[in-house]
Amino acid sequence: MLEANFWRDKIKSKKIIKEKKLFEDLIGSYEDSVKKLKDFHELNELASEENNIDIKNEILSNIKALQETVKKNEIKCFLSKEADSLDCYIEIHAGAGGTESQDWADMLRRMYLKWSDNKKFKSNLISEHKGEEAGIKSSTIKIEGDYVFGWLKKESGIHRLVRISPFDSGARRHTSFASIWVYPVVDENINIEINDNDLRIDTYRSSGAGGQHVNTTDSAVRITHLPSKIVVQCQNERSQHKNKETCMNMLKARLYDFEIKKKEEKNLSNETVKSDIGWGHQIRSYVLQPYRLVKDNRTNHENSSPERVLDGHIDDFLEQSLYQIK
Repeated sequence: MLEANFWRDKIKSKKIIKEKKLFEDLIGSYEDSVKKLKDFHELNELASEENNIDIKNEILSNIKALQETVKKNEIKCFLSKEADSLDCYIEIHAGAGGTESQDWADMLRRMYLKWSDNKKFKSNLISEHKGEEAGIKSSTIKIEGDYVFGWLKKESGIHRLVRISPFDSGARRHTSFASIWVYPVVDENINIEINDNDLRIDTYRSSGAGGQHVNTTDSAVRITHLPSKIVVQCQNERSQHKNKETCMNMLKARLYDFEIKKKEEKNLSNETVKSDIGWGHQIRSYVLQPYRLVKDNRTNHENSSPERVLDGHIDDFLEQSLYQIK
């Protein structure tokens, strides 16, 4: 940052400043925790000499709060992979089952958007394909914030819902599936080469909100990368040019994520999960009937308040998944 030409490259300087702030916050929090622990120790010695139970109880309460702070810092130390500090895209696809699964996909999208709001992160809808009666067939959202990809990267997989269907006049219990795929938003410092001859670009009429102009012109864009068969689409802008630019950024992100997965020797399992949205592949189950429980099948972590989880309070599941990373 002390270099004379540091501010000339705005993208690079912005990234470095962001990293500097995160490291400063982490170190500052650690030093503050050490100081507080020392103060608590000295205060506890005085309270013991005077046999002051009230002060001891207050110290105990403060130490519990300090433990939570230390835990948060510990989790941040797990977010050290190459792409962890980046923003992310979340793709949501309904599984087989029509309206039931489409409604479930919409519930999951709401869950991640609520989580983003709780964190005071920024979120944008990139594309959406609505269901005929309710919910969504597919959707892509972008979330921007500190270490968003690092937090959400283990959410990729099949999510299963068990509930009494609101769409079944017989009030029977239904099981629905939806797939989640999280991948990082690459910045311009990461060079991804794409051959124009490898692309098929289609335009179509947007089905989402946006006014008369969107609904009467082919502003939405779909790009297919032929070698990898990766498909990305965007319809959130009125301009076809802007939608194409967003699609290209998403494609670069997908290809970058593909290479990361391959390096980690996990690409095969990820492709398997993506190809079969159904029984035997779910990473997490959300049961609303006959009992109420959310259980992660990888970490065995459970939460008996599915309403709270679906309202975006998923940090406990995200933390447990981070501890599982090797």
